[in-house]
Amino acid sequence: MTRATKIVATLGPASSDPEVLERLIRAGVDVVRRNCSHGKAQDHIDRANLVRRVAEKVGKPVALMADLQGPKIRVGKFTDGKVMLVAGEAFVLDAGRSEPGDLGGVGLDYKELPRDVRPGDTLLLNDGLLKLTVESVRGEQVHTRVVLGGELSNNKGINKQGGGLTAPALTAKDMEDIKTAMAFQCEYLAVSFPKSATDMEMARQLANVAGEATRHKPAMIAKIERSEAIPQLEAILRASDGIMVARGDLAVEVGNAAVPALQKRMIRMAREMDKVAITATQMMESMILAPVPTRAEVSDVANAVLDGTDAVMLSAETAAGKYPVETVEQMAQIALEAERSVDVQLDADFTNKRFGRIDQSIAMGALFTAHHLGCKAIVALTESGSTALWMSRHAIKVPIYGMTSREQSQRKMALYRNVRPMLMARLSERDDALAQAERLLVDSGVLRPGDTYAITCGEPMGHPGGTNMLKVCQVG
Repeated sequence: MTRATKIVATLGPASSDPEVLERLIRAGVDVVRRNCSHGKAQDHIDRANLVRRVAEKVGKPVALMADLQGPKIRVGKFTDGKVMLVAGEAFVLDAGRSEPGDLGGVGLDYKELPRDVRPGDTLLLNDGLLKLTVESVRGEQVHTRVVLGGELSNNKGINKQGGGLTAPALTAKDMEDIKTAMAFQCEYLAVSFPKSATDMEMARQLANVAGEATRHKPAMIAKIERSEAIPQLEAILRASDGIMVARGDLAVEVGNAAVPALQKRMIRMAREMDKVAITATQMMESMILAPVPTRAEVSDVANAVLDGTDAVMLSAETAAGKYPVETVEQMAQIALEAERSVDVQLDADFTNKRFGRIDQSIAMGALFTAHHLGCKAIVALTESGSTALWMSRHAIKVPIYGMTSREQSQRKMALYRNVRPMLMARLSERDDALAQAERLLVDSGVLRPGDTYAITCGEPMGHPGGTNMLKVCQVG
């Protein structure tokens, strides 16, 4: 059994060495994330080129994801780099302050905060570790009382409990980073803090314009981390190609206890709408410093897999941790073990379901046939990868092979659950393409003489969205 759930790993100082990166990809990394909050444009381009070279050396398709920073909703800097806030003491968040902060208060990177809050509001700093209550707003100053104290250091984040901060999803920096991401042609572009479908539509338009010269159009991932995004989830999904369950900021805004149910709901909705889902934040957090995960982290990763997520994501664990390769190895093993217990209920999935498109119904027919016939593989000859995506929305033990002549489509399919992307020559004759597909699978050891497999394609060949044929074959 091969692993169906994909692994997204963040590239950083701990993983930028070519040898370490090669070990990460061999250990199971399918998508490499570049965090646009750190590094300059040329650094991102150089690292992306490194990923492409190493992936080619390994012989594995690896997608690139550029993750936009979004608005900087943060406090400013302190004279000594940090202060210790004490419960019951007053503390001022001052949008007009330019000098470094102290025990009495600090400046703000987010200048709109005084207009976004009112007395009685709760502000959560540093991922919710500190809690302040707003007592009054005087001009540019937000006067608060510390409810839950602790260490507050430079540039820590601010959240308003229940949401309501007006910061736009796309900043001037994000717009420049989109241009950089299009320069290295990322397969996925993750947008931070979207509140509505409009945010995602604007990001897509900017990316399409930036990539126009090379006709590159990335898939758009909406990071769900604001409480305002929850009521708009369906509309945001329709405007996106997938979502990231970004549990850090989301948990601070809606409360930790609400996140598990929201995670299940978001993953289920994404699958039902033929979108991809990534589960992120603190999945293997202890392995930043420790060589093994906690039992709770093992359960967390396994539950995301059982929820049906396409991918589980690592952030600081691979970007700055002491054990990046070991973390990926552990995550891959956990995912594989969880998948063994997945209950396949294809018949129930298809009950009373209608398909408005021929290519979509062919994809579903391939799943149903392969499952009941006991096929060794399902093969989708696809230009865009859509047929493989539709197949991957349903739990099935039969591996799906997405075969395409487009390298970008091959890399994009690296994120789809249970899909193994393969590159094949572009052929105009159907029989030649079918023969080549079988030959590739036999040569790679997937199929042996006597094995049956289901294969889909479009006729005439080479037209995206034209899948109209399902064939069941036996290797001679």
